[in-house]
Amino acid sequence: MRAVRGQAAMAVLAVCGMLALSACQNGDDQAAAPDAKPSAAAPAAPTAPPSAPACGADHRMPVSPDTIAVHRYTPEGGMTSLIVQHGTYGCPGRFEPSGAWTYIPISEKAKITATAPILPSEATGKPISTSELTSWLDTHPDKGLPFRYHLNAEGVIDTLDEIYVK
Repeated sequence: MRAVRGQAAMAVLAVCGMLALSACQNGDDQAAAPDAKPSAAAPAAPTAPPSAPACGADHRMPVSPDTIAVHRYTPEGGMTSLIVQHGTYGCPGRFEPSGAWTYIPISEKAKITATAPILPSEATGKPISTSELTSWLDTHPDKGLPFRYHLNAEGVIDTLDEIYVK
């Protein structure tokens, strides 16, 4: 029962975050369209979430479940692990790392796309290898660049997409 309540709470947070983020990105302080559907991964919330505050208001969104700030890496244990921090999105869509630093293993064959500053003057994602990412992290530790990630069935990052930040 506790797990079900936890999943429901996470679903409500995810829906609130999506609504608030869409309000910030559109410059609109109205909630998302009433016909918006929750994602397939999250069960529907039993009640409608409150409307999102306007951009410029002092607020934080819920923790983004698929975005991390990558600070460093470690090759310990025979596998490369990224040292990351989860966080929230603030207005106008800027990722703000918060909370504890954690380790997430990354596959040597992960599909990684990078933009600036990893690839100077690139606003669109270009493929790079895990070794290219770790080489950049060696020379630029603690930058905390935001990435969207996906874990495979073993809990290892198999997809990592840098989020372009001006």
